[in-house]
Amino acid sequence: MDIARRLELEVLRLLNDYPVVGIIGPRQCGKTTLAKEVMGKLNKATIYLDLENDDDLSKLSEPGILFQQYRDHCIVIDEIQRMPHLFALLRSLVDQQRIPGRFILLGSASPVLIRESSESLAGRIAYLELTPFSLDEVDGQDIWKQLWCRGGFPLSFLAGDDLKSFEWRQFFLQTFIERDIPMLGLAADPVVIRRFLKMLAAFHGNLWNTESFSRSLGIHTQTVNKYLNFLENAFLVYRLQPFSTNISKRLVKSPKIYLRDSGIMHCFNNLNTVDELWNSPLLGNSWEGFAIMQIQSIIRNKAELYFYRTHQGAECDLIIVKGNTVKACIEIKFTSSPKMSKGFYVSTEDLHSENNYILIPGEESYQVSKNTIVNGLDLFLKKTLPEIL
Repeated sequence: MDIARRLELEVLRLLNDYPVVGIIGPRQCGKTTLAKEVMGKLNKATIYLDLENDDDLSKLSEPGILFQQYRDHCIVIDEIQRMPHLFALLRSLVDQQRIPGRFILLGSASPVLIRESSESLAGRIAYLELTPFSLDEVDGQDIWKQLWCRGGFPLSFLAGDDLKSFEWRQFFLQTFIERDIPMLGLAADPVVIRRFLKMLAAFHGNLWNTESFSRSLGIHTQTVNKYLNFLENAFLVYRLQPFSTNISKRLVKSPKIYLRDSGIMHCFNNLNTVDELWNSPLLGNSWEGFAIMQIQSIIRNKAELYFYRTHQGAECDLIIVKGNTVKACIEIKFTSSPKMSKGFYVSTEDLHSENNYILIPGEESYQVSKNTIVNGLDLFLKKTLPEIL
């Protein structure tokens, strides 16, 4: 299955304006495939260098000479975080010849990548985050079930069957924990990291509690927060912050925690098939996280996402905020006949929201109250969300 990536046109556009375009995201999410698609559509010669390839590494023994030799090419450097010292050289070359589309840098969600490039290439680089496949990128009847169950990593989503998909995710996690995490700069016991991730998967969609994780893992609270921050920077964990307003109510202040890819969350919970997911007590939280991450992949920096919860019982799963304006309140339900809860109604009143939605599986759309519409998730992503933004 050939799946076009939504980000491709934006990469091409930015290459017309910026000397350097950085594409970051988790390993195996499709960065290299996207870059090679872009290379084939540029009106200039290109060269691709993979820093995990020994032959390409040898070519970079004298990087200044190599880059000068290909100064009229668009140079793609994959796994750039393996050679962070290149950033200073790239800055010098860009300043000597500031023309658009000189470099495409691909990085596997590295804090080093972000830190080094922000210091060395400020004003010279445009960043784009590539996520695994999202629902608006795939087509097919009931395809959302496969994407939700297997997650969006291309080799997991496109696997020949559920067992092969599950096995791929198991091997992916083993490599990520044992090889990638140390390479990305976190010195931690792999056994503890695996336990931490498994706890996060079971905790998916709940309020974060540092002390609870600290007690269960037998490590200091500062270490727990260090691990969480690292995994968030590595695009494996998503932290949804609570929305704070000036209303006179006691608000929940802890964030909610999700694993960004539903397939990874299901792998840690041994949910191999759609039927197993359907019968799991984690069904509701899994669907909520899946819907939120689908929305986040489209919104990116166009608006901000929060949840809303008060100690008096008002609760809203997701709020879309643009500037200081609440653009929409969203409740996420895995049911074909949802009802507007009292907590959600109170939230919309508190936030003075006129655009309210209940997201469900499928394609339906109908009104349940004056300002509240039931939307199938796919319809919401493709039609309603662009109108909100």
